[in-house]
Amino acid sequence: MAQVLSLGLHFPAEPLNTALSSSSSSSPSSKPLRLPHRTRSTHISIPTTAKGGGNRLLKTQKVNLEVSPHRAVSAVRLMRIELGGAFADLLNEKGKGSGENEMGYVQRTLGFRTRELNHHDLRLVTDIVGGTIRWRRYLDHLISSLCHDKNISSMEPLLLQILRIGFYEIVKLDMAPYAVVDENVKLAKVALRPGAGNMVNGILQKLVVLKENEALPLPKVEGDDRAQARALATLYSHPVWMVRRWTKYLGQEEAIKLMIWNNSEPSFSLRANRARGFSRDDLVTQLNALKVPHKLSLHLDEFVRIKTGLQIVIQAGLLKKGLCSVQDESAGLVVSVVDPQPGETIIDCCAAPGGKTLYMASHLSGQGINLSKRIY
Repeated sequence: MAQVLSLGLHFPAEPLNTALSSSSSSSPSSKPLRLPHRTRSTHISIPTTAKGGGNRLLKTQKVNLEVSPHRAVSAVRLMRIELGGAFADLLNEKGKGSGENEMGYVQRTLGFRTRELNHHDLRLVTDIVGGTIRWRRYLDHLISSLCHDKNISSMEPLLLQILRIGFYEIVKLDMAPYAVVDENVKLAKVALRPGAGNMVNGILQKLVVLKENEALPLPKVEGDDRAQARALATLYSHPVWMVRRWTKYLGQEEAIKLMIWNNSEPSFSLRANRARGFSRDDLVTQLNALKVPHKLSLHLDEFVRIKTGLQIVIQAGLLKKGLCSVQDESAGLVVSVVDPQPGETIIDCCAAPGGKTLYMASHLSGQGINLSKRIY
């Protein structure tokens, strides 16, 4: 019978303040972001019971039902990342969109709360925040090109984030321009002031016209190597030093291909759990029934790739039932190289969180030992 043993080895180390900055309650990233006083729109006040001792006090929370919730949350997350040193992946994991922690930041930063986010809203938040970060250099170039003041670093932080969101939605997500303009103008007016909304309206309207006429103000790749590297860095939103290095070692054509891939929309991989007698064909059947778009892995027989629909898979209970798990194909390739066989003893010295360990254990068919260790 197969055995899976897990050992934790504790080693003294310096506190990882930087890596934990987004989750530690004492770190700068966990402090509320304070913005200048601004006008606010009409809110609905909802009384809530405060936690505490015997005397329970009622607190009033302002809920704005007019502002787009996913844009409000996206703007606040981008503020926390840029000004507070938070990490996007940790915010996705711990924020929970409409949870008290997330909405607490929204209320302290914007002065109001939004309605609770549904799964569609949460997917948009993840997409907008991640995409805006990946394409920030490109977006900032467009924003500065369309603003009277070319130095956007002096712009109000929240106003800049709202513009970045609007530009990303129009240029990269191809959302309906009228909806993007209307919703971001509304957010700027409510969270800042009417004048800010008017500014957002003028800039986004100008962007819409330029995009429709295929006349976006983009740099041309010309001149010496340095000038070409700066242009490519803007067009494909990568650091200049990285563009120069990749161009030097790979050539310009291959460097461009690598930058396009590097900024492409990430996908998820699902691994069918053969230990439960659940094959990839079974997983594909379930995904078809759930209408989740997918592609078969080109390298591993038990993996399926998806870009959207992970929340649908979670709601259907496939992960909870242990029929499949979310696992990157790179981790699966490690197991394919090890090629575990029944009766073998395997020692995994880098076993956190344990995905590869479970995958190897499924290959042992109930015969063998899988000894896993983690260092922390």
